[in-house]
Amino acid sequence: MRAIRDELLAFTDSPLYEYRKTNNYFPVAGEGSHEAKIVFIGEAPGKNEALTGRPFCGAAGRLLDELLASVGIDRKTVYITNIVKDRPPENRDPTLEEIAAYAPFLDRQLEIISPKIIATLGRFSMAYIMQKFYLATDRQSIGQIHGRQFKAESPFGEILIIPFYHPAAAIYSGATKEALRQDFQILGKLR
Repeated sequence: MRAIRDELLAFTDSPLYEYRKTNNYFPVAGEGSHEAKIVFIGEAPGKNEALTGRPFCGAAGRLLDELLASVGIDRKTVYITNIVKDRPPENRDPTLEEIAAYAPFLDRQLEIISPKIIATLGRFSMAYIMQKFYLATDRQSIGQIHGRQFKAESPFGEILIIPFYHPAAAIYSGATKEALRQDFQILGKLR
């Protein structure tokens, strides 16, 4: 994991490197247990994350912590990362080019950790992980498949993939927040 972090720091070929450098941001590799049963994958760091180098440390992170606590999961026992490791300008959605550039880092993290459950947070990480593990969803939206469990084979054994809404989306929508709370109950039963 240190090698991945160091490679991200030196990743000058990244489509987001100049933006990171100009703003004195850090890449956000991830944090948590390297032996985690559950890995959470968000989309890309926000401003707070890019300033600190820590994933989910702003408002969305506080909601994620609250959701984890609601099902009896300690944040220290999971691993939290993003598919894109640098902040896109103006917190815009990540591009396909950015996802392609950073995906190999995420793939290596997953191989190192070898989780039993991958919890995607948001539509971009959901789309990448579903495609990576050959799970056809007929291009269904996150609104259609959030909270569902998908079994897949990985190089490190059978895994469950569970798409969730991104916590940032729930901050502004009571209905999304309630759906996220209900979906998280699944993790409480599986842990």
